[in-house]
Amino acid sequence: MSDGPRPVEPTREILDIEEAAALLGVSVKTFNKVLHSQDLPARKIGREWKFSRRALIEWVGRGKSADFYKEAGEAPAPAARSDSRARRTAGWSIEY
Repeated sequence: MSDGPRPVEPTREILDIEEAAALLGVSVKTFNKVLHSQDLPARKIGREWKFSRRALIEWVGRGKSADFYKEAGEAPAPAARSDSRARRTAGWSIEY
């Protein structure tokens, strides 16, 4: 592995893990977590993962934030209430 993220070459279609992480603008550590927890388009060739630039871009484009909240077991933020007295900070706790 290299010392840091390498710039992604604009003409390169097949990326290694460092280039794929740079393409998505995340660290290799974060990209690796996603690789193992999501259905990321990838191939393992020998000991190295390879990624199609186009497939990664399409994968990101197909994602929906609502799906993330469902998978994480969280509910999306509730819609604003029509009650003008409702506090936006209801449910917040501040620890001192």
